[in-house]
Amino acid sequence: ELKSPITRQIESGTILECESPQVNVDLRDVDDCFIYDRHGTAIPFKSLYQDRKSIIVFVRNFLCYSCKDYVDDLSKIPKEVLEDADVSLVVIGQSAHLHIQPFCSLTGYAHEIYVDPERLIYHKLGMKREEKFTVSAQPSPHVKSGILMGQMRSIWRAMTSPVFDFQGDLNQQGGAIIAGPGSQVHFCHFDMNHLDHMPINWLLELAGVQGTLNFSNKPKVIHV
Repeated sequence: ELKSPITRQIESGTILECESPQVNVDLRDVDDCFIYDRHGTAIPFKSLYQDRKSIIVFVRNFLCYSCKDYVDDLSKIPKEVLEDADVSLVVIGQSAHLHIQPFCSLTGYAHEIYVDPERLIYHKLGMKREEKFTVSAQPSPHVKSGILMGQMRSIWRAMTSPVFDFQGDLNQQGGAIIAGPGSQVHFCHFDMNHLDHMPINWLLELAGVQGTLNFSNKPKVIHV
């Protein structure tokens, strides 16, 4: 079992200790910030992890093709696998709440999802607002779309959405946190760019979820 607190950053395909002070997050700074569900109902952020362990994934924006691909794969995680480990999976976006339902319909995502439209939590936790690429960095294994087609589909979704907007700050990067119960942080990773997602199987393992997911055409849990 992971000891607390463990604060790490992922780079170049390897789990490394992060030297950046920005990643030493203190959830007490954001406990009372509000997030919003698909109906626009406000709930305190701390309710996500106060009484349980949660994997909380912050995405760039709902139009981002790489975020869409990543959430496509998050949607393949069986609920019973999370329930067996007593772990919740939560996605946080930065758009208006009215974009939640179309995004869930597009990705098939059926776990918890909320938005932080003012990006208060993103800012207070110190998530990046620019992209940084390194020569040795490994792209997300969950992104299947090419840049050209991915961007074209993003533009089309923006044009055909209920409200024509960019569904968030295009410069804002996301990240992933494993937290709870309480304000205890087990693990965090802040994305350096739009391809720098935390591999999902690593997140599940670090959260204590048993088994490895195969993200092929017919995803299944491989018990190890």
